[in-house]
Amino acid sequence: MGETNLAGVKVMVIDDSNTIRRSAEIFLKQSGCEVILAEDGFDALSKIASELPNVIFVDIMMPRLDGYQTCSLIKKNPRFKSIPVIMLSSKDGLFDRARGRMVGSDQYLTKPFTQESLLEAVNTYASASNTSATE
Repeated sequence: MGETNLAGVKVMVIDDSNTIRRSAEIFLKQSGCEVILAEDGFDALSKIASELPNVIFVDIMMPRLDGYQTCSLIKKNPRFKSIPVIMLSSKDGLFDRARGRMVGSDQYLTKPFTQESLLEAVNTYASASNTSATE
């Protein structure tokens, strides 16, 4: 895998774990992404409106508003529904994947993720949503 240049791609990471947010931020910033961090769904929803990220990673297990509810709210909003949402979970269960699809998530990533799997996911969706941008 060559150097991935994701400069200018806005990625939001929604996770209540500071460790996960930090490691995702480091991985993403190393390849030029602009990173927006949110601690939970409520925090994220206000930031999505102002930042309009290209890709959103959302943890499933969070207090107040879990990942499924957050994803569902994003996908129900006409302004945000085209933004790819990737679920993050420490469980790699079929049920979780299916439930993630039901609320409209685009992909499912198991934690702990590697820098490679994270960037691969961003690459897949950022290029799809950024086709109008010229390099």
